[in-house]
Amino acid sequence: MIDGKTILITGGTGSFGKTVVNELFSNYKPKEIVIFSRDEKKQFDMRNKFDDSRLTFIIGNVRERETVFRTMKGIDLVFHAAALKQVPTCEFFPMEAVKTNIIGTNNVLDAAEDIGIEKVVVLSTDKAVYPINAMGITKALLEKLMLAKARTTTSNTVFCGVRYGNVMYSRGSVLPLFVEQIKKGKPITITNPNMTRFLLTLPIAINLVIFALKDAQNGDILVRKAPSSTVENIANSMLQIFEANTGIKTVGIREGEKIHETLVTQEELIRAEDLADFYRIQYLMQLDYDEYFKHGKENQIPEKGYTSENTERLNLEETKELILSLPEIKKALG
Repeated sequence: MIDGKTILITGGTGSFGKTVVNELFSNYKPKEIVIFSRDEKKQFDMRNKFDDSRLTFIIGNVRERETVFRTMKGIDLVFHAAALKQVPTCEFFPMEAVKTNIIGTNNVLDAAEDIGIEKVVVLSTDKAVYPINAMGITKALLEKLMLAKARTTTSNTVFCGVRYGNVMYSRGSVLPLFVEQIKKGKPITITNPNMTRFLLTLPIAINLVIFALKDAQNGDILVRKAPSSTVENIANSMLQIFEANTGIKTVGIREGEKIHETLVTQEELIRAEDLADFYRIQYLMQLDYDEYFKHGKENQIPEKGYTSENTERLNLEETKELILSLPEIKKALG
């Protein structure tokens, strides 16, 4: 599925892109990996880091339809990771999120269908489930665009997606902020001590997208199960790890935040296949309005979906152990 193929990663200069490139070069034999993104400095740094002739860089924006179509020629497999991901940014500039996360995604899907790409994996987030902020809403529509394309495509392209929670120490996660606050001698700021968040290491997230690339079927959304912890436990773990006495300051829940995150809804659990470490959410594939509107399912809806409240909950010591396993934390500790 991967060896000998040319793989495109949109938004590939981020933490996801760099890690998946390392994984693909270390354990597989791709013919070429093409990084398509907007930031020339990040591309320059990534090119120097890998120094591999199989790695190609293209400057461009998924918003530009013509550029996306031109870039897609000769590609076999696509990871669509390009997105505006910061919740506050998307709240203040929602139309920019629409342009990248929705219109940009549509450009990628249309180009893949037109050219006949083998498989497209779109990256989504727990914030797309019961979304309450602009970022989550645009990511939810990203999923709907993928599913609509999977239902209606006349090509042999497989369209699928993955959905995962917070990737620890990725861009926008709280851990880099906590490290910065501790090193400046400032108290760690949290929104609500009882708030829970899924905790996923980057290698586990990469494992999910590789699994999707190999095994996902048309219209699948694959979800990686993950433990969770309270924000208070995460903050106390950081204070103990860095032997800091700066304390914790509670600032209150910000607009667009949830107390608990959901990865699979109650309704999705009805049609979800439990694959031990994963859920495979399968959707009605045929565009059959009669089936859609007139024939419901008799399955009983579970009381709750799969959430950061009811998943495996890590205590303080377990949270601390997981955080200590991160290479970024080891580096910050010197």
